[in-house]
Amino acid sequence: MLLVNAERCNACGLCEKTCPFGAIAVKDKIAEVGEACTLCGACLNACPQDALSLERKQVRLEDLARYRNVFVWAECESRQGRLRPKRVVYELLSQGRRLADRLGQDLAAIVLGDDSLTDMETLGHQGADRVLVCRHELLGRYTTDGFTHVLAAVIAKEKPAVVLYGATPNGRDLAPRVAARLRLGLTADCTGLDIDEQDQLVQTRPAFGGNIMASIVSPFTRPQTATVRPNVFAAAAADPSRSPAIQEIQVSLPRTVIRTKVVEEIRLEGDAGAGIDEARVIVSGGRGCHEAANLKPLKDLAAELGGVLAGSRAIVELGWIPHTLQVGQSGITVGPDLYIAVGISGAIQHLVGMNSSKTIIAVNKDPDAPVFKVADLAVVGDAQEIIPRLLEEVRRLKKGET
Repeated sequence: MLLVNAERCNACGLCEKTCPFGAIAVKDKIAEVGEACTLCGACLNACPQDALSLERKQVRLEDLARYRNVFVWAECESRQGRLRPKRVVYELLSQGRRLADRLGQDLAAIVLGDDSLTDMETLGHQGADRVLVCRHELLGRYTTDGFTHVLAAVIAKEKPAVVLYGATPNGRDLAPRVAARLRLGLTADCTGLDIDEQDQLVQTRPAFGGNIMASIVSPFTRPQTATVRPNVFAAAAADPSRSPAIQEIQVSLPRTVIRTKVVEEIRLEGDAGAGIDEARVIVSGGRGCHEAANLKPLKDLAAELGGVLAGSRAIVELGWIPHTLQVGQSGITVGPDLYIAVGISGAIQHLVGMNSSKTIIAVNKDPDAPVFKVADLAVVGDAQEIIPRLLEEVRRLKKGET
């Protein structure tokens, strides 16, 4: 329940203005909590006197049945002046559809944005039964406070059994904020999701540096929440015949809730700004390239193949490429059609980040390199000799095509 400390409350009214459900009213110089309170916690940050507190009881087993359906936070990004769902959303919806079917429940997508939101029907094509759309002028650009305020309120009201987020920079920021506000468990960077015999979400993720895979359940809190790395699950083929029920949610979001302001946006240009998470071809270099100058043929090969250059953590730490191009557990998980690993031995942390690639070609001097265990084509030899010859052959074939 939501508790009010009468000694601290000064009846300023900020909690009343902040509450998304109009559940708080200031009467007789003290805040009073009504039955509409969903325990979303939005008022806690608004109170300057710390006069409000939440007392949450552990959900009893018999109460778990009240939490139903699988929700996916449909993160959007600005493309061509419109907010459109990111690719990871379609991956999550495909996996969420499988989980919802196992539970015999619905799958819903929650979308936050302003009037530039578009392509909402595609969420249904990927499996969503419902699309909950939260529109507000302050949701046009991601902010931690604004999105936490709205999303926590919707989850508290709808009471889903499962909520999934993409483990993007914004997803990794938002999911723990919502979990903390609603006092929920959260498993980060999942690589596997399933439903057990007790209808609980089994969340699998790498642990101890990727040396073991841990399966985690949250038996006493609902909803069960998890972030999932992009490119871990494949998006199912779209079904245009599916038409989701699109529900507009009335949003109450005072400007005072958002404590930060974006004053400038700087977009990375060139290689540093290449989106390796959505690239279809990646040529990735490792310590075996010996020096930064030897990445030039890799970059040229990537360009000829219509792809991008990336690398392992080792060459990021050497300063050869920026962190935005790092593939691996502490970098970015990728799933291209073609992944060419050059001079990369294949530490488990790197393999976790690229083993979802459709075709993997590995070039390494060491015939026992671990990367060969996941490669579709293993080339044992000196990359400084092999890559220039491969580049020459690709260019020759392209000229022959034209």
